[in-house]
Amino acid sequence: MHNLLEFLAKYHHWFLFVVLEVVSFVLLFQYNSYQGSVWFSSANVVAGKLYEWDSAVESFFSLTKVNQELTTRNVYLERQVEQLSERLSVLTENPEAAKSGQLQMLSNYKLIAAKVVHNSIAGSDNLITIDKGEADGVRKDMGVACGNGIVGIVYMTSAHYSVVIPILNKNSNISVAIDKRGYFGYLHWTGGSSRIAYVDDIPRHAHFRLYDKVVTSGYSSVFPPGVMVGKILHVYNSSDGLSYRLEVELSTDFGHLRDVCVIDDAVMKQRLELLRSAQDSLKTKDN
Repeated sequence: MHNLLEFLAKYHHWFLFVVLEVVSFVLLFQYNSYQGSVWFSSANVVAGKLYEWDSAVESFFSLTKVNQELTTRNVYLERQVEQLSERLSVLTENPEAAKSGQLQMLSNYKLIAAKVVHNSIAGSDNLITIDKGEADGVRKDMGVACGNGIVGIVYMTSAHYSVVIPILNKNSNISVAIDKRGYFGYLHWTGGSSRIAYVDDIPRHAHFRLYDKVVTSGYSSVFPPGVMVGKILHVYNSSDGLSYRLEVELSTDFGHLRDVCVIDDAVMKQRLELLRSAQDSLKTKDN
């Protein structure tokens, strides 16, 4: 207390000066219309600029949520467009049946938005970690996609995190098809560029063109049909000459991967469980 009193006594003239300045400005702007209008305008400019900065900061920190919502919506719309295209011919003959069938297909799965917390593209056994796990409904063997296309398959889960085997992993092997052509093969990555993968086992009698879209076939128990994979860049003969090998430019940019969706499909889960039961049954018979 003694030091405070000494400080006030030593600088009392400065405090008195500040008080008098404040009083004089109040009197000046309150009782003089011109000075008052100038003050009001200046204060509004400053306040407006502060609000603008505040809005910009708030918008920046809300981008993550917006990106997640857009990613979820893009994957959903891509799947919906594919289903609508498949049902178009049926729709013209029996609108009610087509509509009910389409709604039933759409109700079979949901999308779980997640964020990539770790990603690698330089090795041969790359892995991705996302911030959703068992507590969020994520399970092993679920498909993962982003707004541009497929990403990979869930390999391991904990309560709040999951590890994904992406396309850019030599152990990845995903069933894909040439869009609207009906021919299917298996997508795999051989290393090198993170934008290039290959599709093997395309039959020699297949008819298609360069830059045709490659999508998921729906023949596996992981991805629904019609999810974007990429486009055909080159066509090669297989080593045995019995099929084609396609070089595909992936639609997913793994170098800038941030927001993804885990595809939870109840029908796929049943198919996967049935397939595993059948495999276990065959193993038991062989033993």
